[in-house]
Amino acid sequence: MVMQKPYLLLMALGVSIAGSMNGGAAVAQVFHTPGGTPVVVPRPGPPPPAITVPTVPQMASPPKFELGNTSPSLVDPNPQPQVNLKPLSRKKSFGDRVTRCLDQGAALGLGPGERSAYSRACAQQ
Repeated sequence: MVMQKPYLLLMALGVSIAGSMNGGAAVAQVFHTPGGTPVVVPRPGPPPPAITVPTVPQMASPPKFELGNTSPSLVDPNPQPQVNLKPLSRKKSFGDRVTRCLDQGAALGLGPGERSAYSRACAQQ
């Protein structure tokens, strides 16, 4: 038993030295309330990310060009459509003429035999 007292004294001294060395940094973050309960102050979080507002393209603005050798063009608000006219003097095919003549014969009230004779004579013109 005589040996245990110096051993306990040395152990208590080591624990108190270790506690005083490590406790210096934690003292600033922990404080005691009047009830004796320690309160840990949380560290502040990282700053919030920066919010950038994107630019919204306008409907009536001309497109932007990224090339250095071009200049922005003007947008015509009322563009005129291009008219592609086909020549009117194009001759219809024989099948188109026969179909047209058969329709005319039916409109005239001709029977099937009369209609075929009429369409042959009409399509040859």
